Formats: sequence, C-alpha cells, structure tokens
Amino acid sequence: MDESVAMPSNAPVLRVVPMPADANFHGDIFGGWIMSHVDVAGAIPASQRACGRVATVAVNSFIFKQPVFVGDVVSFFAEITKVGRTSITVAVEVYAQRNPGREITVKVTEASLTYVAVGPDRKPRELPPP
Repeated sequence: MDESVAMPSNAPVLRVVPMPADANFHGDIFGGWIMSHVDVAGAIPASQRACGRVATVAVNSFIFKQPVFVGDVVSFFAEITKVGRTSITVAVEVYAQRNPGREITVKVTEASLTYVAVGPDRKPRELPPP
C-alpha cells in the first residue's frame, strides 16, 4: 500500500472525482483526462493575474508519479512561479485521496505550464501591473 503524504496547506484551485467513463478497462484514469484538468487548474491563477483571458502556450514539464483511479478525490494545487511581459508560468501539483475506510493521500502528478495573456483579438497583450 502506498504511504500517505500531506497535501499543501493552501486551498486547491480545483477538485474532481473521476468517473468510469474517464478510465481505461483496467480502471486507471486516462492521462489526457488528468492533463486537461491540470490545464484548467493552471489557467485559474494565470487568468486572475492577467485580469482576463489567457491561452496555454507551453507545457514545460509533466510528470505522472502515480495512477489515478475511479472514485479518487483529485485535488489540483496551482501556484504562479514566473511572470513575464505577457506570459505567466504556473506550477501545478495533483493529489489523490483514496481508500475512504483508511484514507491515504498520494501525489499523482506535477506539471509546469506557461500561459500568455490575450486580448479580444486573441493576440498577446501585456500583463497589467501587479
């Protein structure tokens, strides 16, 4: 059995429970499902900092550490790590809480994504001052 780890003390930006339709025939959640939710989670602080629309321009790193299973409570934590003139880099950590009778928490994914602030014309725009 996996050893339980502590989740970050800050609030997650997103929490979801994967369902059977999100899994392969072995019950493992598709990596693309996790990647999609990581992108959404990273975009939340990025769009707040940009005061508007952002677009994903790069997935700098993405590491799957543990599988995610149907019924896990999956929490996504996101933190801005770098701000440029038009871009924002966000680190996302993902944890799964499983086994409700004897709950354990495992870190399942780490990722770094870069977003760019875009205007109504969908072209890059400068970020407002902090």
